[in-house]
Amino acid sequence: MASIKIRAKAKDGVTTVKTLISHPMETGLRKDSKTGKKIPAHHVTEVTAEHKGKQVMNANWSGGISKNPYLSFKFKGAAKGDTVKISWVDNMGKGDSAEAPVK
Repeated sequence: MASIKIRAKAKDGVTTVKTLISHPMETGLRKDSKTGKKIPAHHVTEVTAEHKGKQVMNANWSGGISKNPYLSFKFKGAAKGDTVKISWVDNMGKGDSAEAPVK
């Protein structure tokens, strides 16, 4: 199952990208209700977006971001049919990336 859903739409020279990332985003501060032990921190630390191999957005995150985070941003220079790539990495070294066409 893909962990990233992307929609990118160009209008008047500006592309709006909307992204939903499936991730538990654990802060490391919550306790398991059954065992009473802290749930280990597990959160996305970096999200990047690329268009034609050039980085157009970079976000550094911490454990304060909610589960299954939604991210929206705009950039200039994309045309309909171009591809936008979103990538993320978490504090456990795992990551994912996905691409979507600009509509």
